[in-house]
Amino acid sequence: MEHIENTTVNVDELTFEMTKKLRAYLKILVENKGSDLHVKSGGTIRGRVNGHMIPFSKDKLTYDEGLTLAKELLRGRFGELVRDKSVDFTYKYDEHYRFRVNIFFQVDGVSAVFRTIPTVLPTFDSLKLPEVLKDFCNTPRGLILVTGPTGSGKTTTLASMINQMNSTLKKHIITVEDPVEYEYEDKECIINQRAIGQDALNFSSALRAALREDPDVILVGEMRDLETIETALHAAETGHLVLSTLHTVDAKETINRIIGMFPGEEHNRIMMSLSAVLQGIVSQRLVRTIEGGRRAAIEVLVKNARISQLILEGNDKEITDAIEEGSEIYKSQSFDQALLGLYAEGAITQEEALHNSSTPSDLKLKIDFHDALKVKEAKRQNVGYDKDESASDDFGFDDSDILSLKE
Repeated sequence: MEHIENTTVNVDELTFEMTKKLRAYLKILVENKGSDLHVKSGGTIRGRVNGHMIPFSKDKLTYDEGLTLAKELLRGRFGELVRDKSVDFTYKYDEHYRFRVNIFFQVDGVSAVFRTIPTVLPTFDSLKLPEVLKDFCNTPRGLILVTGPTGSGKTTTLASMINQMNSTLKKHIITVEDPVEYEYEDKECIINQRAIGQDALNFSSALRAALREDPDVILVGEMRDLETIETALHAAETGHLVLSTLHTVDAKETINRIIGMFPGEEHNRIMMSLSAVLQGIVSQRLVRTIEGGRRAAIEVLVKNARISQLILEGNDKEITDAIEEGSEIYKSQSFDQALLGLYAEGAITQEEALHNSSTPSDLKLKIDFHDALKVKEAKRQNVGYDKDESASDDFGFDDSDILSLKE
């Protein structure tokens, strides 16, 4: 990257031709139901559609074109990009679509990634989320975490929860985000949204300030550092409902990540705190559907006496078992249970289920058992199959296999 001395942008000298080209590519992205547009100096424009990177152009963006686009988009904040090497902001395309943008420098110049944010707020039904998440929305206090890799839909799930609260509860909700993505209108709730950089310096200071602003619910866009995690735990302990995200793959790793952020001598204290305030963990992975789209496979940890005891003891090896065993009573579910449900529904293939499983060999057994029961039921209905015969008769399972799978 070349050294940039003049960081002052004279708006009158800009033609905004690059912005017009950008909007044309954003239109293509929206029309193809894509999730991200990638603009790179020295490369072609590409969009992510159904998880795949698709070229939107043949021509490469030059260094000067990338720099001009940055000036047109950032204007007075261009100096911030030069100083910090990256900037987060929100770009409004029209009344229906906005984009979360990260613009940054790389070796060939400026690059930017535009993440689609529909202005229509998501609902539980539209996202096909587990019903237990509605119970989380009615939780009066504690800590609820939504986790998963980048691009797995964490923000969208949180937005559906805030939308649900706003429609059904009478609360004061404060959100601290970087940047603000979904925008809410007050319905039953009062919602104050604060953007890092624009309305607050950082997550930890905004969270501390929120405790003095009479909140019922605090949404923290991401628990990035030790101070933010500490303050979030304190907020949950003092009677607030705290919602936040972490870049962890499942409930087990989430618990270990939080505890591991603290010095060793603090682990017992944090395990006690977490076992008391943690109400649930929602972990997500996007899977490809048979119809060609994507859908979230969701692991849900719901707090119960056993989960609290396992956290308190630092016994993470039994977390997944506890989640699966609580499915009937607490509506919790592991990733394998979620994937099996999507497969049984006909939404995903066996290959996709196994590819996204944490324990593919165990899931394969459950899928085979499901298929065996399905064929047996078909035989009963079509040819009077003996209902007392075991599913193992035609599919190579013995009685102990079936009992263990049912458990």
